Amino acid sequence: MEDRRSDIPMNDKLLVETAVLAGEIMLVSGAEIYRVEDTINHILRKANRQISEAIVLSTGIFVTLNDPELEPITVIRRVSDRSTNLNKVYLVNNVSRQLCSGTMTVEAAYEELQSVRTVQQYRPWLKNIGVVCVSLFFALLLGGGSVECLAAAFAGGVSAGVIWISGKIRLNVFCQTSLGAFAIAVAVLMMKQWLFLDLNRDIVIIGCIMPLVPGVIFTTAIRDTLNGDYAAGLARIMEAVVVALAVAAGVGMGIALFNQVLGGAVIW
Repeated sequence: MEDRRSDIPMNDKLLVETAVLAGEIMLVSGAEIYRVEDTINHILRKANRQISEAIVLSTGIFVTLNDPELEPITVIRRVSDRSTNLNKVYLVNNVSRQLCSGTMTVEAAYEELQSVRTVQQYRPWLKNIGVVCVSLFFALLLGGGSVECLAAAFAGGVSAGVIWISGKIRLNVFCQTSLGAFAIAVAVLMMKQWLFLDLNRDIVIIGCIMPLVPGVIFTTAIRDTLNGDYAAGLARIMEAVVVALAVAAGVGMGIALFNQVLGGAVIW
């Protein structure tokens, strides 16, 4: 039997890898399914083959490039990471536009996407400072005074540190979120019990858990559902529900444990 693998142009192989890499970065960074598929399809059209298809799910990418006269190319990529990084989505879109307009070669696009994949926009300490600021200003927005804002900043910093450490030891998202919410509840109750007796603990806890609330995930899930990607939309809605349950479970466990340790002698 004739071996047709040599009939595959090397540029087509690299083009498919470039398209899949672009889709993977966008999917991991929280882009909508239709946007990921649209980007992949635009890149695949550069091969000028009769058939170019891309199917994207919340956990994987399936891409095929085919032509009756050439050996087909099919790539499957498992995607397990999850995050929200709109900057990477923006950078991938820029690379895709330049590649499709002809101002960038496939080789240059692939190298640029490799750089985008590993780029770190903000250092961990800067992200933690952001969490502290978000907690502080949400406490202010909810009507808290200077004491509540100070307590929210401290509890937010504790939560950010706990989540960072749990990420270093590779705990899953549910455990990271639960531990962060647990740390918030315990820190706030300790300050309420022994430091600030007039502290409004509800305002502080709500302000501190706002950075953990999966608002972007839920919004993306609704957009996917409205665009007809029901499987991806349902999967992301479930992801948002799981994260919300993790926040609730963490706060609840923190309050319950604190009450148990003090034997019910908690100042409310």
